[in-house]
This record gives sequence, C-alpha cells and structure tokens, in this order.
Amino acid sequence: MVLVIGCGNSELSEQLYDVGYQDIVNIDISEVVIKQMKERNASRRPRMSFLKMDMTQMEFADASFQVVLDKGTLDAVLTDEEEKTLQLVDRMLAEVGRVLQVGGRYLCVSLAQAHILKKAVGHFSREGWMVRVHQVAHSRDQVLEAEPQFSLPVFAFIMTKFRPVPGSALQIFELCAQEQGKPVRLESAEQLAEAVRERQQYAWLCSQLGKAGLGSVSLDLCSGDTGEPRYTLHVVDSPTVKPTRDNHFAIFIIPQGRETEWLFGMEEGRKQLATSAGFRRLITVALHRGQQYDGMDSIQAELSARVMELAPAGMPSQQKVPFLSVGGDIGVRTVQHQDCSPLSGEYVIEDVQGDDRRFFRRLIFLSSRNVVQSEARLLKDASHRAQKKRKKEKKKQRSTSASDDLPPAPGQSIDKSHLCCEHHKAMIAGLTLLRNPEHLLDIPLALLVVGLGGGSLPLFVHDHFPKSRIEAVEIDPSMLEVATQWFGFSQSDRMKVHIADGLDYITSLAGAEARTSYDVIMFDIDSKDPTLGMSCPPAAFVEPSFLQKVRSTLTPGGVFILNLVCRDSGLKESVLADLKAVFPLLYVRRIEGEVNEILFCQLSSEQTLTTPQLLDMAQTLERTLKRPGRGWDDTYVLSDMLKTVKIV
Repeated sequence: MVLVIGCGNSELSEQLYDVGYQDIVNIDISEVVIKQMKERNASRRPRMSFLKMDMTQMEFADASFQVVLDKGTLDAVLTDEEEKTLQLVDRMLAEVGRVLQVGGRYLCVSLAQAHILKKAVGHFSREGWMVRVHQVAHSRDQVLEAEPQFSLPVFAFIMTKFRPVPGSALQIFELCAQEQGKPVRLESAEQLAEAVRERQQYAWLCSQLGKAGLGSVSLDLCSGDTGEPRYTLHVVDSPTVKPTRDNHFAIFIIPQGRETEWLFGMEEGRKQLATSAGFRRLITVALHRGQQYDGMDSIQAELSARVMELAPAGMPSQQKVPFLSVGGDIGVRTVQHQDCSPLSGEYVIEDVQGDDRRFFRRLIFLSSRNVVQSEARLLKDASHRAQKKRKKEKKKQRSTSASDDLPPAPGQSIDKSHLCCEHHKAMIAGLTLLRNPEHLLDIPLALLVVGLGGGSLPLFVHDHFPKSRIEAVEIDPSMLEVATQWFGFSQSDRMKVHIADGLDYITSLAGAEARTSYDVIMFDIDSKDPTLGMSCPPAAFVEPSFLQKVRSTLTPGGVFILNLVCRDSGLKESVLADLKAVFPLLYVRRIEGEVNEILFCQLSSEQTLTTPQLLDMAQTLERTLKRPGRGWDDTYVLSDMLKTVKIV
C-alpha cells in the first residue's frame, strides 16, 4: 500500500497507477482538489482512492502502509523556521512514522534547501531510521536545451523505518549522487548536508555554463564509491573560434603525470590548447594519482554522461563528443613510494612517462599535488624495466601501483647528467658570472645550497665541477632520505648535508668569529604558507636584515642565486627593491611558461656584463664542461639560459 500525502492535482499518482502500482491512497486538505481528482480518475483508475484529510492528524491505523510518498509537500509546508512552522512539521513527520510499517519507507521529493534537509534528516535519524538521499537525474535533452528552465537539482529523501533498539545510537547516512552509482556512506548529518550542498553548487555551475561562459572554471569529480577526488576538470571556452556543426565541444584527457606541464597545468596553457584544438568549449581532464583507470575506453564510458552536463548551450542532443588525448592513451604513472613527513606533510615518489617516451621520477607534496617538487630522468635501461613492468600490470588490469608492490629503485637508475627543471638549468648557467669560465673546473669552488629536495642541483655541481665543495642545508630530514633512496643522491668528502633551518644556519655563519665565505649561494626553498603570494622562498629569506647576513657570507666576486616564485606583483617589486638595496648588481631571468624567476645577485655594479659578454662566457664554460670523458647532456645549452637575462 502506498500513501501519497498532499497529493494536490499532480499526475504522479496517476502515472504510478498506470505502470502497475495500483494500491494507492491519496490525501489532501483541500476538498476542491479531492473532488477534482476523484472525478478525473473514477472510471480509469478505480482502485485508487482520494480522501480529504489533514496529514498532521491522519485517521489511518498504525503501520497501515509500506510507502509514504511526498512530492514537494514538505517543501511547501516548511517555508521558514519559526516555532509554529516547526511544530506543524513535527506533527506531520510523526504521523508519517506512525502509519508506516517497520521496513517501510518515506519517500520525499524535495529541492533539499538547507533548513528542509536539516529538519528531515535530524527527525528521522533521531528515530533510528536509515537516511538516504538520492539526486534525481535529468535527461540529456534537458541538459542540452538552449535555455535550461530549472537549475536547482531535485533530490529524493528515502527514510527507511527500523524497529527501535533500546540503547542503540546507530545512525546511517547515505548519498547516491548518480543514477547507477552505489550509495556512499557518510559519518554524520553534517557531512550529508555538505555533500548535498556540493551537488547544488555543481548544478548551478552547469546551468550557468549552459547559458554562457564563466571564464576559468575548475571542479573535481569524485568517486561514487569512496567519495575521493577522481578527476579534475577545467572548462575552457574559446569565444574566437567560429562555430560549426562539429566543433561545439570536446574532452581532452591529460596523460597521467603530465598534468604539471604548462600546457595542461596553467590557465594560459589550457587556453592555448583549446584554441589550437579548434573547439568552442574544451574540457581538460586530469587523472588523480591513487585511482585505478583501465584505459581510455573505460574513462570515456565513465565520463560521457557527466561531462554532457557541462556542454555549451545549443549543441545538438545527438551529437557525439570527441575524446582527445596525446598519443591516444592515458599515460603511465607508477607510485614508487608514499609517506608523510612531519614537516612537509604527505608526499609521493612516482615514475611517469614523458612525451619522448622516457621515464621521469618525481617528488610531489600532496599539499600542492600539481607542483613537481623535484624531478630526475631515469636511465634508458630503468625506463625499459618500467615499461616491461607496466605491460605485466596491464595483463592484471592494473594501471597504478602502490609502493608495497615495488622494490626500491637503485640510485644508479637516475640519469645524473640531465637536469629536468628549467630553473635549475638557469641557476647552473649563473655560475658563468664567476668569470674565467675556462678555469672553473680547476678551482675549489665553495657552494652553499639551501633547500635539498631530490638533490639534483647540488649533485649536478658535484659531478661536473670536480674541485667544488658543496654544503647543502635542508630543514626536513625526510627529504635527505628521499634524495638518497630515490634520486641517487649521496654525500662525500666534497658533499655535506646539514639538517637545519637555513635561516639559523646562515645566521650562525654570519655571526661566527672565523667567518666562512662561499663563492656561490643558492636558494631553492619552497614556502609552507599557501596564504602568501610568494611560494618560493619563504618571506623570511628575503627580509633585508637576513639578506645582509647572506651578503656577509659571500666572497667579493661571488654570486647569490635565488629561485623566486611570486604571483603578487606588488610583493615581487618589494622583494626586488630589497635585493637591489643589498646587492647593487641584480640580473633576472624569467622561466618561460612558468612563474619562476631566477635572480643573480652580486656585490658590485662594476662586475656588470653585457649580454654578448655573458653569452660568450657561457659558451666557453660549456666547451670546458664538454671535454672528452665528461658526461654532458647535449640538449642543455648554457648560453640559451642567459639570452633573456635582464639587469634590474
């Protein structure tokens, strides 16, 4: 038996009757409505009854129905949170509970405004009922209509009556956000309300994208099973693209491990990608590490329905949407190791395949999951082993691996002659400023590197400048372990690592009676404070008083090299002014396609070199480094790193 409360003149009961649910009782407080519905259904639907009745004082016996159906009645009654209204709703919901059998369900169709959801969920969870909220799916035609009529999503509350258990405090909350998806179990009413609110915000976003572009829009799609983020979507509109029948909309799947590249990871890069692809709207899709993907076909099947909600208005409903990628596959990402540092937080070591089919090892802090902290290229034999392992995993239908399944990779698998990061290449090129480049390999250079990461930068100097002595300062002991185990780093009589705060270490050097001086000081330190507009270095490292201490530990002809990542133009101008006040000679080299700027600071403006002089000295240094018997990466051209250097 089904009871419909507040039936009004809706066709819902009639539609249910016509598909086979014929034991239906409808009640409404309006005598006029009941009379109309009786007349409309008397001959065609004889088993369905209509009764004038107050749903807060129903005349049915206890446990009379298996289902109580409410289409918008709770929404109509609970218009505010005044005491009188809440008391009325309490009586209504109490009556619903009374007339339902144990195991029966109250099915309420609602827009799930916050106060309505709170009241319904709170009432039935306190009674020990199971609470589940379903989002009602729209048809594809509704999604694609030129002017969407209704942007608020519709939900169905399904409250299942359990037999009371004395002393039990069990509460069950579930959300089912997809038509065919499994319900996700949530821990509290607050979590359920937050999940519903996210669905409402997503629906509003889709409606706005259907009308016109919103500029740069990004969102996460989560797994229906776990609630964990599974895909990150960026919506990119290209208003300059001339519309045709087939260029309305496309989806671009970013190969795993390449989401950090400028073309995919930066807004300007995605705009360029969208324009070159030639579609009015392009959605780029990044795949999350820690999730399993079975290939392009399965991703396409999983995303097809969801991404159609983000289609531009006016697109033909039967038009197929192309799924694009690089090379037609989803790329390779193998998680070698995952851990948590007390200082740096959660991090992963992963091997990914680049666009040249070579493999690269990366250190990623999960607090900034799209920023590569350190990167090194694997030797070809290691890449080959990784490919063979991937083929084995594909046979097992596994596309990602956990660190438990893989032995630690040997340090010799790292190609130490190759610098992956453009800013590291520029920092090495800055050694040209030391003058006499043809003799640098024979001079016992003293270098201080603050910020170890994977150790690629100090390791490159160590291996290519055989008389150099390097001291690296790293605040996080976990990073030394990472560099040693996963990036081929090792200490020696010419390479020492100090586990210390760089601020304290340099302050102690500056205050020592027997002062130590360095020919080169390098800062490559990330900030742990995401609220600042400067993510490298931390602000304290460019305070004027601290810069004076750096100056005091630099030799007269030395160079202080700083990796600056600052998105706040005002803050950047202030940092440059402070640096200029301490170091009269200041060069800047912008890294193309990135926010990074490499600053080369020296103590005297009399040391100034013209661009032709810089390039000539860089070429001389490169020829020196390329001497027979020395490993050198021919793709690395030192002079190219200095072509765009400008004096501040």
